[in-house]
Amino acid sequence: MAAFSSDKTKLLHSCGLIAFVLLLQLNMSRSQKVTAMYVFGDSQVDVGNNDYFQTIFRANFPFNGIDYPGGKPTGRFSNGKNAADFLAFMNLLDFYVTAENVGLPTPPPYLSNKDGLFMEGVNFASGGAGILNTTNGTPFNGTIQLSKQIEYFSELQQRLIQKIGYDAAQIHLSTCLFPIVIGSNDLLNYFTFKLPMTKPPQQYIDLMLSTFSTQLRQLQGLGARKFLIFGLAPIGCTPAQRLVNISEGYKCNDEANYWARVYNQGLQSMLRKLKSQLQEHFNYSYLNTYDFLVNLVQNPTKYGFREVKAACCGTGRLNADVPCLPISTYCPNRNDHVFWDRVHPTEAVAKILINTLFNNTKQYM
Repeated sequence: MAAFSSDKTKLLHSCGLIAFVLLLQLNMSRSQKVTAMYVFGDSQVDVGNNDYFQTIFRANFPFNGIDYPGGKPTGRFSNGKNAADFLAFMNLLDFYVTAENVGLPTPPPYLSNKDGLFMEGVNFASGGAGILNTTNGTPFNGTIQLSKQIEYFSELQQRLIQKIGYDAAQIHLSTCLFPIVIGSNDLLNYFTFKLPMTKPPQQYIDLMLSTFSTQLRQLQGLGARKFLIFGLAPIGCTPAQRLVNISEGYKCNDEANYWARVYNQGLQSMLRKLKSQLQEHFNYSYLNTYDFLVNLVQNPTKYGFREVKAACCGTGRLNADVPCLPISTYCPNRNDHVFWDRVHPTEAVAKILINTLFNNTKQYM
């Protein structure tokens, strides 16, 4: 009877693990942990790449980093840690087995050492980056667009092959996680600079999706197998976008949110198509950040927040007329605020976002 109970327990444990793996669609086994993270994206996950070249998209000054260990700015567009930090902290397999967020170190910015091997992962993300190369280009002194981030990864892949050989490099990359947070800047630029006058919004979104599909295929061709794709957030609810609705009590910009939803629907369709074409060579999880953040904004006290409209750090209306600068004012309790500055969430939101996504996989993944 004891042997049967032991076998039954083992069977239930195996079934639970298999269900979890299928749910995440990351094709992991208990013996195959995520060995590294290669992060791509924009300012939501930039950990300091923009500190290494001239651009207006910088955060290496106070009051950014006021809640980061040491209280100093790190290039993160946040009062503290961002989603990349908490995602690294969340080792997926260890989370299932121990229910503790113990995982990988935060991958460093790629530009901190362009000749490195980064066997434990690296972060290519850049504040201001977009899917399209036209996003936030001149006269802003540029950014590291997703296409350039992929070029950097290709250079890194070649160094890995030279160091450990092609087969070993492919095996290594197949066990790595590739989180991608991108697209918000493309859409924000579209409305900010009145591009609808030159290109219909659906046509613009189709261009974003076709370009992103090509970029994902490029990464897959370079050895990436496990992707975490973040859907667009409700960008119309950022303090900067609320400013367009002064007469309506600074409500969310419904137009921006509508097209973010349209993009997310197209993104999910595109990902399913890639999966059907590439099959076991392309595994992904889609993170529904839109629904989660809408829920948070509509029910802030449920998550411990009080202020959903105004930025913590900034100047002017909703503290959102200008970015967070050393001359700005900032709120004394950042944990009360959903937004740190005019477009970026606080550390508290980034943490609860990642934890919620991985604790509620059926609802948000």
